[in-house]
Amino acid sequence: MDNRPPRHRAPRRLAVALAAATAAATLAGAPPPAAPPLRVGMELSYPPFEMTDRTGRPDGVSVRMAEALGRRLGREVVIENIAFDGLIPALKTGRIDCVISSLTATPERARSIAFSDPYLRTGLALLVAAKSPVQSAADLDAPGRIVAVKKGTTGHRHAVETITRARLLVLDKESAAVLEVAQGRADAFIYDSLSVYQNHKRHPGTTRAVLRPFREETWAIGLRRGDDALREQVNEFLREFREAGGFDRLGDEYLPEEKAFFESQGIPFVF
Repeated sequence: MDNRPPRHRAPRRLAVALAAATAAATLAGAPPPAAPPLRVGMELSYPPFEMTDRTGRPDGVSVRMAEALGRRLGREVVIENIAFDGLIPALKTGRIDCVISSLTATPERARSIAFSDPYLRTGLALLVAAKSPVQSAADLDAPGRIVAVKKGTTGHRHAVETITRARLLVLDKESAAVLEVAQGRADAFIYDSLSVYQNHKRHPGTTRAVLRPFREETWAIGLRRGDDALREQVNEFLREFREAGGFDRLGDEYLPEEKAFFESQGIPFVF
């Protein structure tokens, strides 16, 4: 048996201790790792909520909301421009972290994704061709009528559920549906009341606006099921943003004319 003292052990323990101390000092002096970017999905074709400015940069109410949310969370915001009917699949597969894209919270969508608390109320209204006999939603489902909808929207779903005798025209773009009505090829376009007002203003001689919603809805931020920590943070942000007057400022900045008109007609404004 070798009874010599284990001289090699102390230096090895010392080396390990020194390495640990060096690592600890390095970590203590280093900045904390950056938080991952917040990837926000939206379709940038729905002004003034989701759009691009003259330089092609994302702009609008939803973009400003996303930026404020990123500041609240301490995360850089990356806007992913995705076709509306591709937003929920992109969320579920992890391509994006949330959807802020004028997304209506519906029971059907809630079966596959989670929603934040509502941040905006709106409803379905009608953009009607000037010469069409349609006066309300009750007039849509009649033989010979043509009703335009944008694919994947709640107007599309409502039409599928309620229209059996009229012909349904399903289009990918809002602008295409508006054109069908403005040129008299469709009787009406089912969409939210704010957009109906704006599109009627662009085509005052060939369209009529039936603005009072025939079905009320709310918009919310879409989140992945099980992402409870982010959902809680988002809800805290929405509450603080509202209390600080953030929504009022966005309405005054992006929708001053619409806000005044809806209030004059006794129609609840969006925020």
